[in-house]
Amino acid sequence: MKQDISQRKLRAGIAGGGQGSFIGAVHRIACELDGQAEVVAGAMSADPQRAAASAKAWYLQRSYASYEEMAEVEAGRPDGIDFVMVTTPNHLHYPVARAFLEHGIHVVCDKPVTFDLAEAQELAQLVERTRLVFALTHTYTGYPAVRQARSLVQQGAIGTVRKALVEYVQDWLMEPQELKGNKQAEWRTDPARSGIAGSIGDIGTHAENLLNYITGLNIAALCADLTSFIEGRRLDDDANMLLRLENGGKGVLTCSQIAAGEENALSIRIYGTKAGLEWHQMEPNTLIFKQPGQPRQLLRTNMPYMSDESKALTHVPAGHPEGYLEAFANIYKLAIADIRRVESGKQAQGGYPTVYDGLRGMRFITRVVESSQKGAVWVDF
Repeated sequence: MKQDISQRKLRAGIAGGGQGSFIGAVHRIACELDGQAEVVAGAMSADPQRAAASAKAWYLQRSYASYEEMAEVEAGRPDGIDFVMVTTPNHLHYPVARAFLEHGIHVVCDKPVTFDLAEAQELAQLVERTRLVFALTHTYTGYPAVRQARSLVQQGAIGTVRKALVEYVQDWLMEPQELKGNKQAEWRTDPARSGIAGSIGDIGTHAENLLNYITGLNIAALCADLTSFIEGRRLDDDANMLLRLENGGKGVLTCSQIAAGEENALSIRIYGTKAGLEWHQMEPNTLIFKQPGQPRQLLRTNMPYMSDESKALTHVPAGHPEGYLEAFANIYKLAIADIRRVESGKQAQGGYPTVYDGLRGMRFITRVVESSQKGAVWVDF
């Protein structure tokens, strides 16, 4: 029997995230930032030697040659892991998550949630059946300024949403990095590992999730045009689409990984019948509130006028920069709190992206690709 979960740090395992991975280290930092959990075990690569070397470099207590072995062994240990972090390429998200859920272990998974829509549907059913915590790291919902934007929409401060503009542009794939030994580019541009979409799966899902999170609105229909600008690239590196929102509002969503000179430029602008909101991920501590005929208001993280929800997710006093890692850590903070509740027989409270956000994201990917393949026609979401 495991030690009372309320009396100790949670024990985490990691699947994937080995040498050469970017996101694995991000997950570990985020997991441990608030002092509520510690990564103690890992199956960090399909290559047993690389897995062992990666675990050694992280000073993990236990290393496994496969995620199947880790799920089985850890589930039977009195000091076994409480949850696993899934940081593998997309095609392994579902089998890894399934293995741990079936062994009674909670899951925090990178996005997109699965390889395809059918897997996402099966995963949602499994989460419902096991009643375990499943968190999806749509990081940008963890920013305090984004929480404030959501709060303002819920309060009716901007009125009814009429128009939303979401843009996520980068330049890291403007050259064929997949042919130059870049591990991240190799799997993200490989349909066998990434799925049916490239930039849409990698960053477009973040844009869709951010739009849904702030406005609370689903996409009713979309019209998408996907392009692969790099010769020979099998998945999209640029996407443009028109959106019809469920309340009758309209939207434009664009994402690109061939936008020269751009770093990680995620931006959102939302316009309602009373006011507008604007947020830029590369300036994350500022939310712009715009009313017609009035000066723009710059709402700053952790100031007294911010909502309780926003202030609860800040780590430092106002005026001190905090950003991506802290936002990522907020997903873990909320998920870990729910794992403690569930293991204590209490009801989960949420506040973080779940398997249902992942399911909607996979439906988004599927519909975008369908629209583009049919000649950029309107399809129902």
